[in-house]
Amino acid sequence: MRREQQRSGFVFKTYDAPEQSLFDQLLDIFQELITHTSGDFDEAMDWLKQLDNEYKLTNEDYTLDDFIQELKDKGYIREEVLPDGNKGTSITEKTERAIRKRALDQIFGKLKKSAQGNHRSKETGRGDEHTGDYREYRFGDPLERISMTESLRNAQINNGAEDFRLRESDLVIEETHFKAQMSTVLMIDISHSMILYGEDRITPAKKVAMALAQLITTRYPKDTLDIIVYGNDAWPIKIKDLPYLQVGPYHTNTVAGLDLAMDILRRQRNTNKQIFNITDGKPSCLKLKDGRYYKNPNGLDEHIVNKCYSRARQARKLRIPITTFMIANDPYLQQFVDHFTEANQGKAFYTGLKGLGEMIFQDYEVNRKKRVR
Repeated sequence: MRREQQRSGFVFKTYDAPEQSLFDQLLDIFQELITHTSGDFDEAMDWLKQLDNEYKLTNEDYTLDDFIQELKDKGYIREEVLPDGNKGTSITEKTERAIRKRALDQIFGKLKKSAQGNHRSKETGRGDEHTGDYREYRFGDPLERISMTESLRNAQINNGAEDFRLRESDLVIEETHFKAQMSTVLMIDISHSMILYGEDRITPAKKVAMALAQLITTRYPKDTLDIIVYGNDAWPIKIKDLPYLQVGPYHTNTVAGLDLAMDILRRQRNTNKQIFNITDGKPSCLKLKDGRYYKNPNGLDEHIVNKCYSRARQARKLRIPITTFMIANDPYLQQFVDHFTEANQGKAFYTGLKGLGEMIFQDYEVNRKKRVR
């Protein structure tokens, strides 16, 4: 009797997405809403109730009340006493971490954590990460950098299999990259124009900041990230405060943001330093020596603009490149950004809101492969 030949190979079938529990589905929506409402739980739940009424997100077996109770049970929210003495609900650190991780997954995709947690520089030599390039052995090269496979291959080619000998001239060294560390200051414009004209620009900026913070703390823990916001003044904020970030009735004091960013980076010991600036508008404010504010929202004020150019040149002398991410489409303002970038010898991206996160991630990775001498 003839046996049937067993076949082997790949089996293709329709992709079945992993099932999500109703809680996980609602949690994903809740995290998005809590980001838009700057951490306001009550406002986020009002939005969720409206969505539930329209799209029937819940059912008789699992209501929004059940969802809120499960949020409490799992440590995503907590009851607290408000300053006015009334009770209220707020999100916890667990939710803050979950929002940052979600932002990273949304913008950059699911990144696998690096075992080393460092980045490469362009300089080759006695580094830590293999480049795939080879060169001849030189006296003083460490023995552990010798590529035995390539060296034995050379010996076989040069001497043949019958008279096999390994000479110094057969030895091959595999080049490696230095692993550098980067200190980054992320500047976020929170002037009123970030929500003008019916366009929410602050939420994408927050998501990028949260994603970048999550990326650095999990994948590149040896790097440093400081986040500052600027309106009429500039001040640092902590990573945990990002979900609650809101715009204010501010003008745009870019000079104050740059001064604070450079002051922070002066104290960092890392060789590589950089400033990222997310903004949608022109500089329109300066703080004078007597504490008063000089403001001019009409056009590009020559006095304010020249102060910005001066800071750009100052950062260049300190070897701190500034990358501006312009999220507004205004040729008039782009001209200012071009001149500013030229003064600093930095970079500018006119991204709009779409693709902002991917652009910042790519630029961060590229800059980490450079070594500032």
